[in-house]
Amino acid sequence: MDAADPVALGRWWAEALGWVVVNDDPDEFEIRPEPDRLPGIIFEPVTDRKSGKNRLHLDFRPEDQQAEVERLLALGARHADIGQGEQSWVVMADPEGNEFCVLSGRGGG
Repeated sequence: MDAADPVALGRWWAEALGWVVVNDDPDEFEIRPEPDRLPGIIFEPVTDRKSGKNRLHLDFRPEDQQAEVERLLALGARHADIGQGEQSWVVMADPEGNEFCVLSGRGGG
C-alpha cells in the first residue's frame, strides 16, 4: 500500500485489523494477521498524493457495526463520501484518506 508515512499508516492498520508488525522498516513496513501467517500488507513510501477512489479497499464485517465505526473513529478514521448515497454499510477513510467499508453484521446487508 502506498503511503506518505508508511510507519504511521502501517501501525494504524495493524491496530484497526488487530494484526502484528513483522517489519518496521520505513521503506517496507509490513503487517500480518500473525507473525508466520500470510497474506500481509506492506506499506511503502510515495511522494505523490492519493488521487481518486481506491481501486482496492478492505471491508470490515463486525458483529456490531456501530461499535466498530465508533472504534475506528477513535483510532483516527473518518467518515467518507464517495457518492454511495444511503446504504447499509458505512464508508470510512484511514488517516491518509484510503477508503474502506464497515458492513452490517453477517446476518445483515
